[in-house]
Amino acid sequence: MKGKIVIVDYNVGNTNSVFNAIKKLGYNVEISNKQNLIEQADALIMPGVGAFSEAISNIEKLNINKLLTDQVVTNKIPVLGICIGMQLMANSSEENGFHTGLGWIDGTVKKIPQVKNLRIPHVGWNEVKPISDNDILFSNCTFENPSFYWDHSYYFDCRNEDRAGIVEYGIDLTAVVRKDNIVGVQFHPEKSQNNGLRLFRSFFNYFNII
Repeated sequence: MKGKIVIVDYNVGNTNSVFNAIKKLGYNVEISNKQNLIEQADALIMPGVGAFSEAISNIEKLNINKLLTDQVVTNKIPVLGICIGMQLMANSSEENGFHTGLGWIDGTVKKIPQVKNLRIPHVGWNEVKPISDNDILFSNCTFENPSFYWDHSYYFDCRNEDRAGIVEYGIDLTAVVRKDNIVGVQFHPEKSQNNGLRLFRSFFNYFNII
């Protein structure tokens, strides 16, 4: 079995789908919110389907917000946030009122603006345009602009230097954030077939999780 991966369990959707995708790649992966397992992880996955407010509230009720920040910000453990898991990394969210996030990457989660009569939520397959030609997440993908599955009504409005990929949906929305050991994707690699598996593998390979 490969490296020890912990999918952080804060009672949101898609954890089992993420587990199955990573397990398929041969990694030692668990779903847990136990302190000892989070502290022993070689990498963390922050999953998420649902509302920002519920997810951050669950993290606070479990009393793991400081634990996660210590592991990610202080100890530099690699972390991959997916959808709501990425948005939780922001300073705050405007979804259903104002809510404070984990503050790992400067920015705010905002409603996708209504442009060109496009439907909100943004659901379905769409291409990611990497900011860099050599982005770590897309090194194993076979397309120039790889396609992934999306399902979201809010996006992460952050600094350009922390944006690693964009998606065009009326305007350019943040698709990927990256800051040192912190990586987040707005789309769902666990629902994106081979490109999703390649993205997981690229993330783990870059951080030498073997």
